Amino acid sequence: MTRPRSALRELTATRFRLFLREPSAVFWTFGFPIILSIALGVAFRNRPPDAVRVAIEASPDAGRTLVQLASPQVKATVEDEATARRELRTGKVVLVVVPGAPITYRYDETRPEGRLARSVVDDLLQRAAGRRDPTPVADDRVTEIGARYIDFLIPGLVGFNLMSSSMWGIGYVIVEMRTKKLIKRMLATPMRKSDFLLSFVAMRALFVLIEVPLLFGFGWLAFGLRVAGSPLLLFALSTLGALSFAGLGLLVSSRAQNTQTVGGLMNLVMMPMSICSGVFFSTANFPDGMQPFLRVLPLTALNDALRAVATEGASLQGIAFQVVTLTLWGAVSFAVALRTFRWR
Repeated sequence: MTRPRSALRELTATRFRLFLREPSAVFWTFGFPIILSIALGVAFRNRPPDAVRVAIEASPDAGRTLVQLASPQVKATVEDEATARRELRTGKVVLVVVPGAPITYRYDETRPEGRLARSVVDDLLQRAAGRRDPTPVADDRVTEIGARYIDFLIPGLVGFNLMSSSMWGIGYVIVEMRTKKLIKRMLATPMRKSDFLLSFVAMRALFVLIEVPLLFGFGWLAFGLRVAGSPLLLFALSTLGALSFAGLGLLVSSRAQNTQTVGGLMNLVMMPMSICSGVFFSTANFPDGMQPFLRVLPLTALNDALRAVATEGASLQGIAFQVVTLTLWGAVSFAVALRTFRWR
């Protein structure tokens, strides 16, 4: 009889070979994150701030106001009232200036770019009217490695990719095997349930050795990304994250009878985290009342830990909460999946 350890090794090798035979799976695991990082890195590359778009409502003083706003910071045009309102409503401009006494600024205060435009335009008009600042000031503009959007983005993409590849690479594959009666046939082999499930987990851990260097290496080559903390700790965190999501992938597939069901379950699990766990923007944008719930999500814990190590040089002690959170999610998910898993 084959020993359990040999069964686990053979199952893991089989999972690995089957994955490599699927070009689409290889692309979505390794190629898509790089394409996404290129697109977002170029879109949010370091460059001077864009000029704010402003419409000046047509009036006898509109020409003088247009001259006063002549600046690289502002892109202003003179429009009639109806056109100016329409452009503000459709987002073509972020501020409408109505000349007169007093000057009126028309903008949407819920949009940050509208408040910024109001501040820039008012400063230019007040200075043109003779305002003098009583206190001298100076600007010291800096761009630091670690503070750029790409430095924020890459760790988030690593976490997102570990989640999606673990969930889809395990959950979908297991249910597809179940629908094809392949799992049922394995009942006749000298294999334990835990060996079968652990083979998927082991495969995901092995892929971390490819995924993490690939994404961080690309960030370094293309955008000068720097890892401030320990690369070994970064690997350990990524492995823990992959194992945690592997447990979730096993859990959602433990009872699903078809690919449509498991696809819906995985989207139910992943979609909220894709939006709320700080992949593309900080979780600080959400209300304070949501923060305790967001912090205990596994993707939030993984992204926060990866960013802390990569950009701040955090130690294991500094990310203890995130490590415990990921460990609990993985251990509980795997334990429940082991108890509820169905061969048929």
